[in-house]
Amino acid sequence: MAQFTWEGRTRQGSTKKGVIEAANEAAVMTQLRAQMIMPIAVKEKGGGILDMEITLFEAGVKTKELVIFTRQFATMIDAGLPLVQCLDLLASQGDSKALKKVLTTVKGDVEQGATFADSLRKHPKVFDDLYVNLVHAGEVGGILDTILNRLAQYMEKADSLKSKVKGAMIYPITIVCVAIAVITLLLVKVIPVFKKMFEDFGGALPGPTQVVVDLSAFMQAWIVYIIIGATLVIVAFLQGRERSRKFRHHTDAMFLKIPIFGGLLKKVAVARFTRTLGTMVSSGVPILDALEICAHTAGNMVIEEALMKTRAGISEGRTIAEPLEEVGVFPGMVVQMIAVGESTGAMDTMLAKIADFYDDEVDTAVDALTSLMEPVMMVFLGGAVGGILIAMYLPIFKIAENIK
Repeated sequence: MAQFTWEGRTRQGSTKKGVIEAANEAAVMTQLRAQMIMPIAVKEKGGGILDMEITLFEAGVKTKELVIFTRQFATMIDAGLPLVQCLDLLASQGDSKALKKVLTTVKGDVEQGATFADSLRKHPKVFDDLYVNLVHAGEVGGILDTILNRLAQYMEKADSLKSKVKGAMIYPITIVCVAIAVITLLLVKVIPVFKKMFEDFGGALPGPTQVVVDLSAFMQAWIVYIIIGATLVIVAFLQGRERSRKFRHHTDAMFLKIPIFGGLLKKVAVARFTRTLGTMVSSGVPILDALEICAHTAGNMVIEEALMKTRAGISEGRTIAEPLEEVGVFPGMVVQMIAVGESTGAMDTMLAKIADFYDDEVDTAVDALTSLMEPVMMVFLGGAVGGILIAMYLPIFKIAENIK
């Protein structure tokens, strides 16, 4: 018997940790499932440097590498190659050192008698709940190659959606950062030169010029404290979101209400939810398990709580559409289409159509946002810098008039 540290997720969505004494990791997972806890990570206590090394390597596996592995693995399984041989070939031929290390560990676990899904579950940073549960459904149903192909397609579309949102956010953030840097440089380095020149000429400064000069003096005196304060605020915000569910819930609700960006985030959430649920339902994952995984991968606590309430309603014998409508998070069209899919027995097809529709909606929203933000950001940057320069040239114009 050995001691194992574990981390798992309850049916209510909270994360728990603890220590269990058992013969092996499989026995620990069995005990946790009996307690209605979904295992996230199980490690032998005091695993040492090897466990640390594997954990560090897991963090370096990219989505693109995982998609390529999944597609190649599906092709090999479809060709009739044994599972262990597939893992051995992919571990030896892959370009990613991080993925090679993980696959070697997974291969060793499978050779010792663990199922493929349970072996993957030990690496939650690489293979999430969605991946593991779909693989488990594929193993049980004997359609692992089909499931892996669906997984690869799902990850490609999910990664594409994520890239679109990042692209929409990067441009305005970059322009704002550049504007702040340029304005700070002007106030700290350039304005003091003008200030000294004006003092040599003597006389009162125009109102706009005096404001800029005072702002420059303030920045020079407090720039270090401003940077430290801004850094502390950002760190506190991130730590608060990580450690406090209540704070994270409030901030997630705030994000969904932000003008322009909030609508985009809602469309992304709908596309992700319908794509994930459709993939899992078509793969044979029970609807309650599928909704729980959708909730945990939603990326927003407001959406997560809405899906968990929907799951609770379904467990009481209700349809999917009824509790979805009651939570009031998802658009009416989505709820109606899900109701139609549920009544016709084509839920997976309907969910895929909704996901495709909202993918297109995200494309349109991102294009519109980019078109709107470009002139706004350029006016902001040009206006701020131009305003400072004009304010500094006003005394020069006044001096020229006096000379005349």
